Amino acid sequence: MAVACFHIYCFLSVPCTGQLPGIPQPLTGILPTMFPLPTPQLGSMSVMPAPAMTQQATRHARRVYVGGLPPMANEQTIATFFSHVMTAIGGNAAGPGDAVVNVYINHEKKFAFVEMRSVEEASNAMALDGIIFEGVSVRVRRPTDYNPSLAAALGPSHPHPHLNLAAVGLTPGTIGGAEGPDRIFVGGLPYYFTDAQIKELLESFGPLRGFDVVKDKDTGNSKGYGFCAYQDPSVTDVACAALNGLKMGDKTLTVRRASASTGQIKPEQELILQQAQQHIAMQKMALQAGNALPFPGVGLALAAPAAFPTKILCLTEVVSIDELRDDEEYSEILQDMREESGKFGSLVNVIIPRPIPNGELIPGVGKVFLEYTDVTGSTRAKAALHGRKFAGNIVTAAYYPEDKFSMGDYGAEAMV
Repeated sequence: MAVACFHIYCFLSVPCTGQLPGIPQPLTGILPTMFPLPTPQLGSMSVMPAPAMTQQATRHARRVYVGGLPPMANEQTIATFFSHVMTAIGGNAAGPGDAVVNVYINHEKKFAFVEMRSVEEASNAMALDGIIFEGVSVRVRRPTDYNPSLAAALGPSHPHPHLNLAAVGLTPGTIGGAEGPDRIFVGGLPYYFTDAQIKELLESFGPLRGFDVVKDKDTGNSKGYGFCAYQDPSVTDVACAALNGLKMGDKTLTVRRASASTGQIKPEQELILQQAQQHIAMQKMALQAGNALPFPGVGLALAAPAAFPTKILCLTEVVSIDELRDDEEYSEILQDMREESGKFGSLVNVIIPRPIPNGELIPGVGKVFLEYTDVTGSTRAKAALHGRKFAGNIVTAAYYPEDKFSMGDYGAEAMV
């Protein structure tokens, strides 16, 4: 037994240096009977330091799949991009420094695995699905070896709700943002179109709530169709009617609601449709005249800024500076504007900037701003008021940026 005890002591007292040394051969007939452990397995075991074991155990929950990569992407550009983006959105849960610790890329199939420092940072990265990287909208997903039940004990499984996605051009809530009853199917897209070009085309009718081009999972190339949804659902049928059947090089667009719907254009939407169709026709004329266009081989370009309807209507040539200086006349004009403008829809507010007491003119003086609850009201008002004669002047009605109006900025350019 003395020999047996000696062998046991030597085994247990081996310091954890990473590898166990070879086990000395026991005396025949003693240890094999008492401890029948196969020597080869013990000799090949490796002992990981505690931090390494933790990293290995959490790796499946710290990795992020990124698909549909642009052709020139490499490990360095991917790591730099996602580290910067994570910092910009406030997603660095592990503190200062780069969130990305490792990148493996498959150039042939255009996808990569991006390893984050922490489980929480990997979950925050899930909010980046659809982000534009080098002109391409990439897919951000969990890898196939991700185990939700195991990951639940390692950290948050969902992105932090207060990430600043707007800082990187993403709209909060765009994950699945192209879903819902107002989801639009867009087919017949030329394969050479970039995601940025497609998005620009669609946004000629208004800001998007969600946007997703379907791509081949192996090559990352566009399959020629995708889905989108507008922030303002009222332009859904208008965009479908204007874009469906549009010639794009050798392709013809198919644009319709993804879900079953009559898709009938309402009377109050007819003007928006007419304006969109006129805009498209003008751009085709520009192409025929030889003007350069951003989309190769396509008879459509987008004006800047895009003249899509907003809930704010700006009127000019309606009031004079002298009328605004007189308190009594100003009150009468304000009341008349409320009554007249209220005929076209649900009116929220009427703003008529006035000169300040010292006579100095401030931005917006001479303009009348009508705020409606929706674009239906502003569209009706524009149709009725634009071009009307008032006190010998011809009234101009134009859509005004909602963000500028909400900030009290009345000096921005309106969109006719």
